Amino acid sequence: MQLYSQWRNSAGERVRIALHLKGVPYEYIAIGSLPAGAYKALNPQGLMPALRVDGHVIAQSTAILEYLEETYAGVPLLPADPILRAQARAFAQLITSDLHPINNNRVRRYLTDRLGVGEAAVRAWYHHWIGLALPALEAALIARPRDWPFCFGDTPGWADLHLVPQLANARRFDCELKSYPRLCAVDARCQTLDAFRRARAEAQPDYPGPPS
Repeated sequence: MQLYSQWRNSAGERVRIALHLKGVPYEYIAIGSLPAGAYKALNPQGLMPALRVDGHVIAQSTAILEYLEETYAGVPLLPADPILRAQARAFAQLITSDLHPINNNRVRRYLTDRLGVGEAAVRAWYHHWIGLALPALEAALIARPRDWPFCFGDTPGWADLHLVPQLANARRFDCELKSYPRLCAVDARCQTLDAFRRARAEAQPDYPGPPS
């Protein structure tokens, strides 16, 4: 099993967390180490990450996560209760469908390179969408039937592995997070776990080191 990604690809980080939580061994392949055009030939979408399994390529992090959940069911990432399972998916989809796609690197590059938007305006764009998503995610945790240590249970799973990379991105863009104590508490608990530490951007072999 080979995971094609890049150290600061948050969608790839979601998959890395899932692989570590499930104890599934894999080979990390940094896209920057490939010859020009090689990744696009492997994954015509060109987006990260992609998982190659027995010669077959799965693109899109959600599809990869669903494959892992169905194939390695011994360590489930989704709650057993159907309502909680749907709520965990909805929590994750707010990130993957509504927030991340309009704030990711290629969107920010288009704003600057093609539309001539200044850096301050791009940062304001990022903060605006974060400011809509995080209150809804916090509200989802407030509404839970129990105050679990993780998003939807006593162990981390589907929602948590989406939350942690997103909060890392928010910190990188200096977003205010004190208004979201439940999100931050879950994130802090996850940060103590080996599966999350090993999946961090700075733990990847292609991490270039801290900025000088």
